[in-house]
Amino acid sequence: MRGERVYVEVEIRAAVDVVWSLTQDPALHPRWDLRFSSIVPVAELPSGGYRFRYERRLPFHTIVGTGTSLGERSRPDGTRTSALRFTTRDRLSPLGEGRGYWRYVPTEAGTTFITGYDYAPGWGRVLDALVMRPLIGWMTAWSFDRLRIWAETGTPPEAWPLWSVLQFWRADRPRASRCRRSPRYSRGADVPPSTLATLEAP
Repeated sequence: MRGERVYVEVEIRAAVDVVWSLTQDPALHPRWDLRFSSIVPVAELPSGGYRFRYERRLPFHTIVGTGTSLGERSRPDGTRTSALRFTTRDRLSPLGEGRGYWRYVPTEAGTTFITGYDYAPGWGRVLDALVMRPLIGWMTAWSFDRLRIWAETGTPPEAWPLWSVLQFWRADRPRASRCRRSPRYSRGADVPPSTLATLEAP
């Protein structure tokens, strides 16, 4: 994990409970997130959270991996945090072992939803830096805006398939540019380190 960390932040005009429910349910998560085709819990962890199996279906191949997730429902300041670790043995996967977090920050207007994560490049550092990491960052940001639309308006993510990026005349379509792509503060300062430190290996 030595690349530039992927960071995405979006403002959602919906309560933390709403954003939490749409993102923490493994059945709902793949509906809005381009990075996953399915997420299936396979076992509960003794420390809390669960172990899961994920898939990303491509035209001629399906990438399969495993991971662990641990959610922290409440903190004294009203924020919530969910930590994640993942890995795969698939040599065709552009992402190797990685870890990251989601953070939910209540605001007067709703929720600031944040992610930060890093991973070992599966296709080499040069190709990752030039192509894959920017692409994955864009996919994450576009997915976050699609989630925002779902939380704010009730419009299901399926109403915005990937090809909707070509609908330039639609001002209401999901757009990665609506998301912040760099942290407001110093790197890693916005995530409680204990959440990641206690998470079991996938």
